Amino acid sequence: MSADAAVGRELELGDVAVPYHWLAVGSTGVLMASYLSVLYHVTDIVGGTAALTALVVATLVAATLAARHLPVSYAAALVVGLLGAGLGGYYLSVPSPYLVATSTGQILADNVALLTGLSVLRMTEVGAWALGVAPALSFGPWYLVLRRRYALAVAAGGVALTFFVLTGDAGSFVTLAGSLAAASALGFGTLARRGGTAAQVDAIAIALVAMVVVSSAISVVPGGTASPILPGGSAGPQTVEGSVVNNDERTNIVGSIELSPTVRFSVEAERRGYWRVGAYDRYDGDGWIRTGEATDYRAQSAPPGPSRTLDQTVTVEADRLGAMPAAWRPVRLRTGADNARVTSEGSFDPIGALREGEQYTVLSEVPDPSESELRTAGTDYPEEIAERYRQLPASSADRIRERTDEIAAGAETPYATAVAIENWLEANKAYSLDVDRPDGNVAESFIFDMERGYCTYYATAMVAMLRSQDVPARFAVGYTPGQRVAENEWVVRGLDSHAWVEVYFPEIGWVKFDPTPGGPRADTESQRVQQARERNVSNVDTDDSQNGTWTPTTTQPEDETGTETTDDGTGSENLTAVAESGPGQRPQLAPDREVGRTDSAPEIGVATTEAEDGAGGVPIRPPSPEEAALGGLVVVGLLAAARRTGALARLRRTAWLYWQPRRDPDTDVERAFARLEHLLADRFRERRPGETPREYLDAIRGIDRRAERVGEIYERVRYAGESDRLLADQAVALVDELVRERRGLGR
Repeated sequence: MSADAAVGRELELGDVAVPYHWLAVGSTGVLMASYLSVLYHVTDIVGGTAALTALVVATLVAATLAARHLPVSYAAALVVGLLGAGLGGYYLSVPSPYLVATSTGQILADNVALLTGLSVLRMTEVGAWALGVAPALSFGPWYLVLRRRYALAVAAGGVALTFFVLTGDAGSFVTLAGSLAAASALGFGTLARRGGTAAQVDAIAIALVAMVVVSSAISVVPGGTASPILPGGSAGPQTVEGSVVNNDERTNIVGSIELSPTVRFSVEAERRGYWRVGAYDRYDGDGWIRTGEATDYRAQSAPPGPSRTLDQTVTVEADRLGAMPAAWRPVRLRTGADNARVTSEGSFDPIGALREGEQYTVLSEVPDPSESELRTAGTDYPEEIAERYRQLPASSADRIRERTDEIAAGAETPYATAVAIENWLEANKAYSLDVDRPDGNVAESFIFDMERGYCTYYATAMVAMLRSQDVPARFAVGYTPGQRVAENEWVVRGLDSHAWVEVYFPEIGWVKFDPTPGGPRADTESQRVQQARERNVSNVDTDDSQNGTWTPTTTQPEDETGTETTDDGTGSENLTAVAESGPGQRPQLAPDREVGRTDSAPEIGVATTEAEDGAGGVPIRPPSPEEAALGGLVVVGLLAAARRTGALARLRRTAWLYWQPRRDPDTDVERAFARLEHLLADRFRERRPGETPREYLDAIRGIDRRAERVGEIYERVRYAGESDRLLADQAVALVDELVRERRGLGR
């Protein structure tokens, strides 16, 4: 049917069909909003929300005008042109070295790869991409629905939504909302073309609610983790180690965690270190994403500043290990190079998993700057570093910046700013593995609202605070040193998995900082391992670690603080220097340490007690916007089902019968008598046409005297004109009694 014929059909149907068209338009708008929300989330993260808003509004206005004059074939060509121009603009924004090295086939392969679950946020210039595709995604569905091509409009919007579902960027709520909107648009579009009844509208509403109920128990994202759409589900404690051992491209921040005491690997090296697995550059409020792609293995250059060489031989002690831990910065693999690649953040990564007993030897150049070098490093950051590692979601940037301005007041250098933030987090936030994952921006919640957290919360907050001060920083994961079992050997367990911060200094490179408090954790680690041993948990020890911690026979040289540094075998060194430095201060750097708090102990998988946490009872929080929207939809559907089955009418009648609001005496008496009639009709019979109230009451034998009294009051008010509040109150009260005693109407 042509658009003109559709208009004629709608006019023929009259006022009945017109609302259905606009309901279809509104539903299509919700469908478009579902996938455009992904683009808004992207531009909030990388900047450009205002530009996206202006672009979408202009496109919708153009589509509205085009729907009145432009044929469908021309509009389709326009959409293809908009999409081509947008993607062309995106590829022109990609750094030229990438374009030179990328063939047309590789570009196509990169786009196809997005459909296998790779987030669009991994794209280096994702902001330019979002602005490039927005016009085509806005113009097509809106133009089509205004032309009353409802099925085509839903198809166009559905393709866009499906794309973001496949990339994993459309969450459960967005996917469900878009699916419901698509179904609504098709249903209302059909009614607009063919006519419909209120009962059919009810059927659509009931079908939508059924979709919500079914989706509340299963994941709607193919290949995703099954998680309830509606609140109330719980997957139990999770681990932070999953992203560490697998070196995933994305790591989300979860709530309460447990960490394993079993051995993962052992390291032979001349010095201890943080065994880094990977790092992440893009923060989206929920977690961290590593942009860019891994490349074939190649030797890497050393940091630009002073460094010291460290050889490490790592032996896998677990069934499998999906990462290649090494001290930063790894520059060369002496063994295992044939089975490795290099991530975009400079870590070595195995192709496949390493199996138990496998070994690799890696050479690292560990940054070794002095404190004075860090203080004088300046802010002359390379352009790539400044653009990539100072990104912060715009929705939270101002608030975090204001708080950090207060915390780092007086800090004149990036190093002083980093130290001030590190000390503030350590002094003001308690360490705990038992936390509720907050809604919204994790860094913002931890800085302003949460009292405790574990390493991922501390590190995320510090990176966000540094970036708010225009200091390049990134989120790093890996393992702390572990248990020292020989002079040059450490055993690393799952509970040693950790997250920390790396800060960039010009002419020096990336330097580690660790804001997570380390004091109480070393003892807790020892207790956790001992408990696992007592329960005979397998793979808690190697042959070397089960005999206890290795202790040096000689005192180590004094560091620059004048404090002897000993290793207790858990990766936790003497904290005297740090403790004596006091809040807001930082001890002199020891020559055998990396910059930052290398005395931090590992993450411990023992939940704190209620007394320690100060937690108690069940937390009560208001529903999220998503929960409120879904709840409202369920209510609408239930009301439609109730109306369809007549339950709503019965409910209204029951409420009308049992509850009578007071107005003027005449109205009150009339309604009281109408309620009495309803009771009598249900108990005896209805009043016949032409039968007066007196005749009706007289005809019912054995009627309750209270009913007769209500009839008398009704006659006096209705026919004699006696408007009296006392009489009205008496009539209402008598009927209320009869309603409560429905079986007592007859004598």
